Amino acid sequence: MTNERNVDAVIVGAGLAGLYQLYRLRELGLSTRVFETGDDVGGTWYWNRYPGARCDVESLSYSYSFSPELEQDWEWTERYPGQPEILSYIEHVAERFDLRSGITFRTRVVSAVFDEDANRWRVDTDTGETVDAQYLIMATGCLSRAKDIDIPGIADFQGATYHTSRWPREGVDFTGKRVAVIGTGSSGVQSIPVIAEQAAELTVFQRTPAYSLAARNRPLERSEIDEMKAGYRDWREAQRTSGFGVPVELATRSAHEVSETERNATYEAGWRKGTLVSILAGYTDTLTDAAANETAAEFVRQKIRERVEDPEVAEALCPRSYPFGTKRPCLDTGYYETFNRPHVSLVDLRRTPLIEVTPSGARTSEREYGFDVIVFATGFDAMTGALDAIDIRGRDGVLLREKWAEGPRTYLGLAVAGFPNLFTITGPSSPSVLSNMIVSIEQHVDWITDCIVSLREQSIPAIEATAEAEDRWAAHVEEVGNTTLYPTADSWYMGSNVPGKPRVFLAYIGGVGFYREQCDAIAADGYRGFRLHEALATT
Repeated sequence: MTNERNVDAVIVGAGLAGLYQLYRLRELGLSTRVFETGDDVGGTWYWNRYPGARCDVESLSYSYSFSPELEQDWEWTERYPGQPEILSYIEHVAERFDLRSGITFRTRVVSAVFDEDANRWRVDTDTGETVDAQYLIMATGCLSRAKDIDIPGIADFQGATYHTSRWPREGVDFTGKRVAVIGTGSSGVQSIPVIAEQAAELTVFQRTPAYSLAARNRPLERSEIDEMKAGYRDWREAQRTSGFGVPVELATRSAHEVSETERNATYEAGWRKGTLVSILAGYTDTLTDAAANETAAEFVRQKIRERVEDPEVAEALCPRSYPFGTKRPCLDTGYYETFNRPHVSLVDLRRTPLIEVTPSGARTSEREYGFDVIVFATGFDAMTGALDAIDIRGRDGVLLREKWAEGPRTYLGLAVAGFPNLFTITGPSSPSVLSNMIVSIEQHVDWITDCIVSLREQSIPAIEATAEAEDRWAAHVEEVGNTTLYPTADSWYMGSNVPGKPRVFLAYIGGVGFYREQCDAIAADGYRGFRLHEALATT
């Protein structure tokens, strides 16, 4: 393991983004330190070990494209890979390319301060180590910092508590236990059916119901694996130029142009495909027109009614407070059917709010419940949480979280004005969470790497986004976002799930392919919108 204190680059995080960035910088021969809080690689897939944790992008598409040999050698077993299989894949990558030797584990970066005279970053860790680097690359992940739980009385609970984002490696045995799950986002939707198989009683506390589609997960067939491997190069290119990093046939008609019968036939075909975007991509205006969206939303609600036997429970599980797709839809295996089990009950917190956790359970406005275990599936401080957790100071000592006090502002989601040589992989205002993450990760890492190559070839010690370019990009992100229904929903896409967090659309909905074109054009134009060190020195 490297222990250099003066390096070319520091990377924060050893998930999919950090590992690929380390690989690319090593190719250049740059000295690099990676700091990772966990005791091994994996990032999101290291921490999220909760029962039923599974990717909602198909395995043959959710993998690195940089190594054709890796593509051909690795064998996925399921259509939608579970957490253990994804983590095994990431561990394999780390072993195959000898990446662990560049990573310092069990170490959290607590601060990073830019030295304007030296054009370098001083990075401090919680172990007391300080490292000096020219480039600071944040691979901290979009969904890596759990949202603070603001329910009164948690400390008084005498049973066991768990959070889905920090699940014990050894697992949890719920056999014979009275279990509460608080939260019905993706982690709740995935874990609830598995927990229900063990628990003596399971009570689900739901504030906002999710739109969830049947995943139709299954073992992969040899023929489809071989077909994908034979055509991987063409498929990867299609991923890079698609809207969401998942190639789909583009719709050509509005939902209003066809009859209800034809619409429902289109939605049914999408439902049977069992993918996140299959219904959303059915018509051109699903995400831009409220009435068109409602036709898709009602189709999904009818599927919920068909899957849940009790009509009252089914209606409680039907989302109505936001358009379909404006919170990330879920893919599930038996989620709604779980509520048909006699030992599983649903508490609608919009009707009977949760007042507090008690020593023996929980109390709503209606009654008290007794539990042995509480599972918090309460989500993340998305996009900015992990970055805000570190004291990052740029020019004139400006603190990043203070600059972002009214919402994050970046240039392309890659750089921040006032913070030279700081790069954010899949940062705010990039496609990130609205895409196949690994497609966006590779694009950002490749762009950052090419930028560093260009800087070093020209002996330029620092690059920084201009405030003007940052403002223009922020305006563009907002303008494009406002053409859609996303801002009408209170979601973690908007930061609305975290009390006090500014309500800003955190991602870019212009499409993965179009965004890539913009990034490439900016680089080809001499990094338009950036100031180089020489330009800074003369102002």
